[in-house]
Amino acid sequence: MTIEILVPDLPESVVDATIATWHKNPGDTVSREDVLVDIETDKVIIEVPAPEDGVLEVILEEEGATVLSKQLLARIKKGTVAGEPTQDVPASSESSPNKRHTASLTSEQNDTLSPVARRLLAGNNLRPTQVKGTGVGGRITREDIGAVIKQADVNATKPQEKKETLSFGYRSEKRVPMTRLRKRIAERLLAAKNSTALLTTFNEVNMKPIMDIRKQYKDIFKERHSIRLGFMSFYVKAVVEALKRYPEVNASIDGDEIVYHNFFDVSVAVLTPRGLVTPVLRDCDRLSLADIEKSIKELAIKGRDGKLTVDDLTGGNFTITNGGVFGSLMSTPIINPPQAAILGMHKIQERPMVINAQINILPMMYLALSYDHRLIDGRESVGFLVAIKTLVEDPMRLLLDI
Repeated sequence: MTIEILVPDLPESVVDATIATWHKNPGDTVSREDVLVDIETDKVIIEVPAPEDGVLEVILEEEGATVLSKQLLARIKKGTVAGEPTQDVPASSESSPNKRHTASLTSEQNDTLSPVARRLLAGNNLRPTQVKGTGVGGRITREDIGAVIKQADVNATKPQEKKETLSFGYRSEKRVPMTRLRKRIAERLLAAKNSTALLTTFNEVNMKPIMDIRKQYKDIFKERHSIRLGFMSFYVKAVVEALKRYPEVNASIDGDEIVYHNFFDVSVAVLTPRGLVTPVLRDCDRLSLADIEKSIKELAIKGRDGKLTVDDLTGGNFTITNGGVFGSLMSTPIINPPQAAILGMHKIQERPMVINAQINILPMMYLALSYDHRLIDGRESVGFLVAIKTLVEDPMRLLLDI
């Protein structure tokens, strides 16, 4: 019995996807729930598992191919004993990319190919459809394969454009295609810049009160909640309180209408091997500091391992990004449409500050709020940022709700 492996239903608004990585080769024994292939969309990587035990019989779409929802990817021969050759793959073949081409032969083509022809095709990375047979009944002969190989060698000697690497002595260039996520990020950033009235306002915050709290309670906090107390949870709490005071910042534009959200879903920028993504912390007004820290850690691990789902990345009314972890002292973040604003955190750096006519050395951080001026006026943007500054510099306000 043969089982067809299909592209899963793609997320809403995703038209197509790209084959990222095949984890199995034709002829490999697979078990139920083994990951066969990773499919990359412009949002997430989707893992396609094996539905039953068996042997991967044939791969129909190679890495890099563009596929659609429900498109046929491969076939599994159900119940084949481990080590038993499949109908399309010789038992003596090794597990290698060449096997994908030999495995793609249909049973009818296998019947018309001699063992010598099969070995030559596999050894030279050729498919039967690439060779015109001149033997009896259109069979492919050794000479037919030799002619194709010879022609390929002739073509290889012709001057061709080098797409991947250009070398000029000790200077070289390498060209690689952009990932779907990187292309999507580029499109969204450009769209945000061109379709919004983007403006940024700045302020600075004294981090000493929060740093003192962390120093005093970090061990107790970790022992009680099994998670490290960081700065981000304080900022998420401060952002939620500021959003309650300035609902325009928690709103979005939909055509000619303004949509005011009565919930507080905050996107947090996370760096992954595929690029920067913004998974969402939902209902942040109901989360404790420990809940926020645990959720951020969970999302960061999922991002690192490529396990973020479409639901993790969908929604969000406001975004927080922390360039300070990379050493950024100042930046102007770009909003994530349809959101109306984004808060940029930066590096903590000791600077001389005048407090009560006295010069003090304090750990200071610059904050940047980029916002869509079509929806948020200067009064709301500055007031929102000042509210965050006030709450962070005096964390007791968060506890007392003042």
